[in-house]
Amino acid sequence: MKLNYASLQDCEKWQGYSLPNYDVVQVAQQTKQAPIWLHLGAGNIFRAFLANLQQQLLNQSLTDKGIIVAEGFDEEIIEKAYRPFDNLSIFARLKNDHTIDKIIIGSISESLKMDCKFAEDFNRLQEIFCSPSLQMVSLTITEKGYLIKNQQGEYTAAVQTDFSQGLNKPQSYIGKIVALLHSRFINGAYPLALVSMDNMSKNGEKLQRVILEFAQEWKKCGVISQDFIDYLNSNKISFPWSMIDKITPRPDSYVQQQLQADGIENLEPVITSKNTYVAPFVNAEELEYLAIEDDFPNGRPPLDKVGVIFTSREIVNQIETMKVTTCLNPLHTGLAIFGCLLGYNSIAAEMQDPELLALVNRIGYQEGLPVVIDPKIINPKQFIDEVVNIRLPNAFIPDTPQRIATDTSQKLSIRFGETIRSYLRNNKDLGELVAIPLVFAGWLRYLLGVDDEGNLFELSPDPLLSELKAKLSCVKLGENVSTDSLKPILSDKNIFGVDLYDVGLAQQVELYFNEMLIGKGSVRASLQKYLN
Repeated sequence: MKLNYASLQDCEKWQGYSLPNYDVVQVAQQTKQAPIWLHLGAGNIFRAFLANLQQQLLNQSLTDKGIIVAEGFDEEIIEKAYRPFDNLSIFARLKNDHTIDKIIIGSISESLKMDCKFAEDFNRLQEIFCSPSLQMVSLTITEKGYLIKNQQGEYTAAVQTDFSQGLNKPQSYIGKIVALLHSRFINGAYPLALVSMDNMSKNGEKLQRVILEFAQEWKKCGVISQDFIDYLNSNKISFPWSMIDKITPRPDSYVQQQLQADGIENLEPVITSKNTYVAPFVNAEELEYLAIEDDFPNGRPPLDKVGVIFTSREIVNQIETMKVTTCLNPLHTGLAIFGCLLGYNSIAAEMQDPELLALVNRIGYQEGLPVVIDPKIINPKQFIDEVVNIRLPNAFIPDTPQRIATDTSQKLSIRFGETIRSYLRNNKDLGELVAIPLVFAGWLRYLLGVDDEGNLFELSPDPLLSELKAKLSCVKLGENVSTDSLKPILSDKNIFGVDLYDVGLAQQVELYFNEMLIGKGSVRASLQKYLN
């Protein structure tokens, strides 16, 4: 069996699979004529979650339109995981009872490469942005997709090029979005919601701020008018905040074997030149959450009918802050760092380790929970209970610390800095924090690329990796490290959200780090010493 439109016509071949119960080709045609939802970011969570939400609406005849996806970072995803399969995908939903729901996702009506060098695709994106029917542009482009400046506060090379060259061929991700919004403005100034669904607090505000900053710079360069700035600031354009949560690991070999055993061909994952791991299938956990601020000036798909929570900005922020800074993401990051150091290749296996279980319990229950705000819709303690007792220990979810460790320098300020600032705001003693400084020290130890047994391992991709390794180049196992050597890192507010010296945590991190450098087994010994 092949994953394409023609093969789906023979339903008998697809026994055991949930197939679209609508005309996929017809929906694609209707979507092309009057698009309602464009998503930027063609990664796994899009296919396993958002595209499946739209599929549920189509299956229930609650809409007659699909979803269009565009990829602006790694266009090979479109070339290798979408177009060869008529934009169809297999969603393997990994249930807690170790069974698999096999779902053919047919709601992705079009896939595009969001790069001006692919002129036909970018022209099509302009058409979509100019369509009066378009209600929502959502994004999962990761935290780094919102950065237009480097660590020194300077605009990146791509952004500077955009400022000088104008609207014609934008190179930066944000530049492309602003250029496409400008097309919508000059072709009718229609209303639109831009919904960040990236894993960070106040994501809508961050998106709005960076788009307005970029647009203001283009205005200074004489590229756009004040009228366009006014349009972005008007009630025609909204930037709803959101919280999204679904563990979506890279395609797993066991799942691949199960699908191949059913007779499906050409399922082999590929690694793109930008190190993205993609396949025609995605695997993810059964549980999922999506809460969105209900601010859609051009209307929205009825996603509330398929489990999406629409609520106020305040409550969305409380839910997101609860998850990102307390109940899930900090636990994940702690497991990622120490999992790499202790030789683990499975998040679930780490949850059987007494020291790592103690670490996540302390991060969540003891250090984060006392300062988190209860959003009422989702109870924080129950959320942590579910994460610690059900989700992370689920051996059927093939997630790895190596995947979670990607871009850690971009995550620490969000996942831990907010808790530190909450302690300061509430006049709580930062001396109560043990696990969070341990994670920071563990991250420094991780950056050496040597595990607790003294073996070299490959560090996960990170935009600051070269810079950080250079700053730690003088650090050797078995030798103490001075404050002078660590201060350039530990004082960096961009990394930690605060200057750790200013708030009085740096000395604790230095102590833990030096203890982890003593020799083989010192990482494990440090965890035992401070968590037991």
